[in-house]
Amino acid sequence: VQLQASGGGLVQAGGSLRLSCAASGRTISIYAMRWFRQAPGKDREFVAHISWSGSALYADSVKDRFTISRDNAKNTVYLQMNSLKPEDTAVYYCRAQRDDLTWAYWGQGTQVTVSS
Repeated sequence: VQLQASGGGLVQAGGSLRLSCAASGRTISIYAMRWFRQAPGKDREFVAHISWSGSALYADSVKDRFTISRDNAKNTVYLQMNSLKPEDTAVYYCRAQRDDLTWAYWGQGTQVTVSS
């Protein structure tokens, strides 16, 4: 399975971006998916989780601003990011859970930069 993240870019504070993560290969083996982010000099951190059925969980720092969703027919997960803040600046990565419940797959990352 390969994960291709896209949709990052430069946006002003208060703006919005929509990230996509498209899976290819043996996609029938994918269960839940997650978004993580890593800011310069910081550890990678959890952002959002979505189950196969669509149940979502969020980090407190993005709750009420970000929305994770998925289109199983397109093997794609999305992250709608609203009311962006400079502290949201990071490389965003998607991650997929395999059918043996291991988190086996990472995407390559997409840069999000929020200017103040």
